[in-house]
Amino acid sequence: MQFSDFSLDKRLLASLEHMGLSTPTPIQEQAIPVAMSGRDLMASSKTGSGKTLAFLLPAMQRVISTKALSKRDPRVLILLPTRELAHQVYSQLRLLIANTQYKAVSILGGENFNDQAKALAKDPHFIVGTPGRVTDHLFQKQLYLNGLELLVLDEADRMLDLGFAPQLKAIHEAADHRRRQTLMFSATLDHEEVNEIAAQLLKQPEHVAIGASHTEHGDITQRIFLCDNLTHKEAVLMELLKQEQHKQVILFTATRGDTDRLATLLSEQGFSTAALSGDLKQSARNQIMDSFSRGQQQILVTTDVASRGLDLANVSLVVNFDMPKFAEEYVHRIGRTGRAGAKGDAVSLVGPKDWMSFKKVQVFMRKTFDFSTLPGLEPKFSGLKDTPQKKAAAKKGSAKPAAKRPAKKASDKPAPKRDKRFITGVDVGDAPMRKKAKPNLDFMDDDE
Repeated sequence: MQFSDFSLDKRLLASLEHMGLSTPTPIQEQAIPVAMSGRDLMASSKTGSGKTLAFLLPAMQRVISTKALSKRDPRVLILLPTRELAHQVYSQLRLLIANTQYKAVSILGGENFNDQAKALAKDPHFIVGTPGRVTDHLFQKQLYLNGLELLVLDEADRMLDLGFAPQLKAIHEAADHRRRQTLMFSATLDHEEVNEIAAQLLKQPEHVAIGASHTEHGDITQRIFLCDNLTHKEAVLMELLKQEQHKQVILFTATRGDTDRLATLLSEQGFSTAALSGDLKQSARNQIMDSFSRGQQQILVTTDVASRGLDLANVSLVVNFDMPKFAEEYVHRIGRTGRAGAKGDAVSLVGPKDWMSFKKVQVFMRKTFDFSTLPGLEPKFSGLKDTPQKKAAAKKGSAKPAAKRPAKKASDKPAPKRDKRFITGVDVGDAPMRKKAKPNLDFMDDDE
C-alpha cells in the first residue's frame, strides 16, 4: 500500500515525497482510513511506529477538503504531555502546511503567555499544545473551542499519569458538540484511566492496536549489566563508551542532580555532552534538543523528559544509567533508538537500588534477561533474593503470647473510680477556631 492510495490532497503527497516517504507504516495504514472517515478512534502502537503522521495527515486532509465550522475558532487541537513532544509534532506539522495557506501555532507551558495570546488572536487553523497552558488560555477567554472540528490526544496515558485529567475534561466541555471528532493515541489500551476518560470524550470509537506495548522491538539489542554501586556503574559506562563506536547516545538518569553530575563527568572524559532536565526554561530545552539533533553533541544526558516522542535518527545507543520507576517507561526509553528500520543498542545498568524496578521490567516485557559482563569489571552483586512471605508469617507466629492476667477473686475489693472531673469539666480560656484551608483549584501548569 502507498500513501497515494488514501486519496490525499496532492499537496500532502508532494510534502510526503519531499520527506522521502511513500509507504505507510502499519499504524498509519490502519488508523488513517478510520480518521479520514470522520469516526472517533482509539489507537495504540509501539514507540517509533510513525503514529504522528497517522493523525497529522487526516487532520490536514479534513482542513483542506471541508468547510470550517467557524471562521475564528481553531479547526484542529493537538494535545501532548510534554513540551519536547509538542515541539516535535509542531515541527512535523509545519512541514506539511509549508505549501498551503493554513496557519499553526504552538501553545506550550514555559513560553511567553502574552506572545501566545497574540498568536491566538490571528485565528490559527491548528494548535499544538500542552493541556495546562491550553486551559490557561481557555479560562482567560483568549481561546474559544466552540467551532473545533478535530481533537487529537497523543500519548494519552502519559497525560493522565502527569495528572492532566481535569484539563482534558475542561477542554472537552469547551468543545462538546456532536460534529467534533476525537482521535486518542496511547502506548497501551490496557490502561484503566485511559479507558475511563475515553468513555467521556469519545463517541463509539473504532479501536486499532498494532503490537502489544510489551512486544520486543526486533531492531534493538538489549543488554543488562549488573553493578555493585555507583562507582562500578560509572566504570562500566566509561568502558562501554570507549570500547564501542556509536553515532549518538542518550543516557537516562533518575534525577536532575544525576543528570548534571554525569554530564560533567563525561565532558571531563572528553565526550561532547549536553544535559537536559525539566527545571530548564523552555527556550534552553529547545536549544539543547536542536543542537543535539544537529549532531553537535555525541551524548545527551537526560531524565524521562526525553523518553517519549523524540525522533532522533542518529541515536544508536540508549543507556539506562538508572532503571525507570515505571516499567512501561523502559519501552519508551529504549525506543529512542532503532527507529525507522535502523538498528540500535540499549544498555541497562542494574545495581541493588535498581533491582526491584528491573524485576518489574522483566514482568512487563514477559522476558527473562541474561546478564552481560565486561572483562575486569565483573560484579559481585548477583541480584536480591525475594523474601518468602512464609518466613514473615512464621516470624509473626513465633511471637510470644501476651501473659494472661490472673483471674479476679471474689474477695478482691473493687478499684476506686477515677476522678474524671478535670477531663469532662468546662473549657478554660478562649480557644480560637481555625478556618479550614480552601483547596487550591488552580490547574497546575505542565512542567514536564
